[in-house]
Amino acid sequence: MQDSVVNSQAALKELPRARVLIIGAGINGIATFRDLALQGVDVAIVDKGDFVSGASSASSHMIHGGVRYLENGEFRLVKESVTERNALIKIAPHYVKPLRTVVPIFSTFSGIMSAPMRFLTHKQGKPQERGALLIKVGMVLYDSFSRDGGSVPRHEFRGAKKSLEALPKLNDGLKYTATYYDASMHDPERLALDVLRDGLAAGGHARAANYVEAIGMDENGVRLRNTVTGEEFSFEADVVVNTSGPWTDLTNKALGSESKFMGGTKGSHIVLDNPELLAATGGNEIFFEHKDGRIVLIYPLKGRVMVGTTDLEHDMTKPIRCTEDEIDYFFELVAHVFPDVAVDRSDIVYRFSGVRPLPRHDDEAPGFVSRDYRIESSPLEARPGTLLSLVGGKWTTFRALAEHLSNDILKLINVPRTVSTEGLAIGGGKDFPMTDAAHRVWVAAHGDEVGVARATQLLARYGTRAADVINFMTEAADEPLVHNADYSRREIEYLATTESVVHLIDILLRRTSMAFVGGLSAELLTELTDIVSPVLGWSDERRQSEIAAATAELSDVHAVDLARTDKGSLTAA
Repeated sequence: MQDSVVNSQAALKELPRARVLIIGAGINGIATFRDLALQGVDVAIVDKGDFVSGASSASSHMIHGGVRYLENGEFRLVKESVTERNALIKIAPHYVKPLRTVVPIFSTFSGIMSAPMRFLTHKQGKPQERGALLIKVGMVLYDSFSRDGGSVPRHEFRGAKKSLEALPKLNDGLKYTATYYDASMHDPERLALDVLRDGLAAGGHARAANYVEAIGMDENGVRLRNTVTGEEFSFEADVVVNTSGPWTDLTNKALGSESKFMGGTKGSHIVLDNPELLAATGGNEIFFEHKDGRIVLIYPLKGRVMVGTTDLEHDMTKPIRCTEDEIDYFFELVAHVFPDVAVDRSDIVYRFSGVRPLPRHDDEAPGFVSRDYRIESSPLEARPGTLLSLVGGKWTTFRALAEHLSNDILKLINVPRTVSTEGLAIGGGKDFPMTDAAHRVWVAAHGDEVGVARATQLLARYGTRAADVINFMTEAADEPLVHNADYSRREIEYLATTESVVHLIDILLRRTSMAFVGGLSAELLTELTDIVSPVLGWSDERRQSEIAAATAELSDVHAVDLARTDKGSLTAA
């Protein structure tokens, strides 16, 4: 990325035009930016917040084929999702890895009579857990979509005895377990930043700026506002692409093009520091349908356990928060699956919530709203040009979606496709060591200055881009952070120098996993601020305001208490 975020923001004002302007830097906007940049298109992307700080930052950390979409009849989406899942394991192996998933099943025939009606009408009806027979049919169908030369193994069924031998803490009232594979995405934000970096690396025709908001439209173009300085200017583009996710209708309204495309639902998660629950999962994601019909998960991640998710209607003009009622619901479902494992609010180290960018669905049950995407086209209101609005989209299919959306854009501006992103490695996934032997060779080659353990940690954190991080770290004296030894001073300086950091919260939530694992303290915030201030040119007044703003956001949005003593390790690789 550009070495100076100030320059990247100022560059838009200095040259306020591009063939394509993308509004909204979630994963789908960023992936479209990368695709167009690789074609040599003059493209710019902006976001009113940080990169990948909206809906894309509130994912379930999964790349999944969507086994439940089969019941919705969305076979095209399942096929595309499974294909893209298998591909991401290969092109982004540093962040996307096979994930063994266990489904506890408490009946044999439940749901058989109601499933056809749900398939035909997409109405939830009376909640009813799916039984073994129905799940078996779904697993067989799912496997049929997954034939890809063995990217992931096929499903297995086990009876109660073998299931409880493998996972003895499971509810002993179960009758079966089904085991299948999807994929984990350990660091969604870092994966998105790699996609963005790929686009920027294509050349100066690709520009990106966070904290730049689209506030209107006039005859000179889209009115943009720098949210840090308050400066406003018009930006000219032939095609304006609205990829602002659940905020799409609000963005269109600001642009003078009223729409009613969106009907997103809120999904929340909590992160627990509970060693007993972590051990009970046996390293598997536990994925099942609760008695109210919602699909939920218990997911071991980074030495913690993430529990989610809900599926609730939400007004996009209101704050998006994980509520106490949702937490009660999560504890209820944990007790249903692991009745002998005690969890309580003192275990929660982090909570987060986001709104899925789903299409408007009126009376259709939230769980049956299509997870597929479509592209809406209309003329710009105040000047010649085209407005494209993305409706829907999810993490799993971001590459294929971006290619589809880019093809539409390329037709509009009469530019041929010259590069395909299919099979193209993403960021630190390029030349990533895929065998134990190759891993040892890479670590040995890059561990002379930082040590084998540190090189291993950085490879897991950044993929092969860790080589650049190590080079930067070894250019000057370095030492571990006093208040979080998993990171070092020079590593934080590298992030602040190269990754468009604007605010302290960007480091805490999206450049590192410190907040996610409960690894923050007031002392750490001060230490980090002392490190990044010289890099970003912050005054003493700005330093204090950044600490105050980060503390307030952590408390309000994520219920993080900085005075809380961390109970476990701060491992955040």
